[in-house]
Amino acid sequence: MNNYVLVFLGGGAGACLRHFCNQIGARVVVGSSWPWATFLVNLSGALLMGVVVEAFAQRNGASPQLRLLLTTGILGGYTTFSTYSLEIGLLLQRGQHGLAALYAGGSVLLSVAGLFAGIRLARLVLG
Repeated sequence: MNNYVLVFLGGGAGACLRHFCNQIGARVVVGSSWPWATFLVNLSGALLMGVVVEAFAQRNGASPQLRLLLTTGILGGYTTFSTYSLEIGLLLQRGQHGLAALYAGGSVLLSVAGLFAGIRLARLVLG
């Protein structure tokens, strides 16, 4: 099967799973200002990414297409935070602690700055 189709199908499944978690979270935690569903999705996505990556590392004959489906597809659709966590972890494993800190902090700060820049741009364009 084409790799793009695998990512497409996995991404759709992961996004549906995330939506399901958000719906359950909205029913279970009512009246809380803490975004529990997103928090738990991000944590579980990072945990699952660790399990999948390590399982594939220990099984040399594992299908690259299955890895693509599970990591980029399903977990990518479920939460991009899992990939972000993996990339920081890889930098730390390589001993690139400064780069890991810069990437972690820079990603968060610049993403929030980008969000506010987008809000401002939309307000300027849309009035």
